[in-house]
Amino acid sequence: MMRQLWQTRDGRVSHQVLQEYYVTVTRKLRPGLSIAAAREDLRALMEWRPVVTDSALIEQAWSLEDKFGLSFWDASIVAAASIAGATTLLTEDLQDGQDIDGVVVVNPFRHPPPAEQIHDR
Repeated sequence: MMRQLWQTRDGRVSHQVLQEYYVTVTRKLRPGLSIAAAREDLRALMEWRPVVTDSALIEQAWSLEDKFGLSFWDASIVAAASIAGATTLLTEDLQDGQDIDGVVVVNPFRHPPPAEQIHDR
């Protein structure tokens, strides 16, 4: 799945997810990645045009938080996906198959998303 996203250049990511990834792989996982390896990963993922957290994203996150009962952090990730034009959000942290205002949650550890769902809308 990741290979397909790299090949098609359709992957997007939020700055929040990049930050969470860095902290998790360098401080929480045992064994984790070296700081140099984690930074190399982030530099590569920054090619996916990270969605910046700005006032529009925060407003949309609040709306999703209220409408769907999400945590603010999860709502921020969904808002970033929506702002990026994504129709699919790859995560194991939300309910697989849930449609959150046009963004469908897919747990990549359970099954790959259909190819047509990977492209931006």
